[in-house]
Amino acid sequence: QVQLVESGGGLVQPGGSLRLSCATFNMTFYQYTLTWYRQQAPGNQREWVARIFKDGKTAYADPVKGRFTISRDNARDTVYLQMNSLKSDDTAVYYCNGYWHAANLEYWGQGTQVTVSS
Repeated sequence: QVQLVESGGGLVQPGGSLRLSCATFNMTFYQYTLTWYRQQAPGNQREWVARIFKDGKTAYADPVKGRFTISRDNARDTVYLQMNSLKSDDTAVYYCNGYWHAANLEYWGQGTQVTVSS
């Protein structure tokens, strides 16, 4: 079945960097729009962080513009999120989402914790 598996989370000091990966399995990867979401506390709504479309175009939420970079490797069926200049407000569980509009298919990963603290 389709799986999305995030990795790369952890504890980092303010100003530091992390690179998240989302490896996908059994997906027609190139058809999907990939989005990173985050949830800053249980019960809070997930907010979108960064998105990359089939054609490689990208979009970012205002809080992360200029600090985060999303990329995709269609040969490895993997999407990445490079996070620089991290702040305490970036602390959250980060989720990978894949959406294929034409087929109305959507999948989520299980999440990876990012904690920014000194």
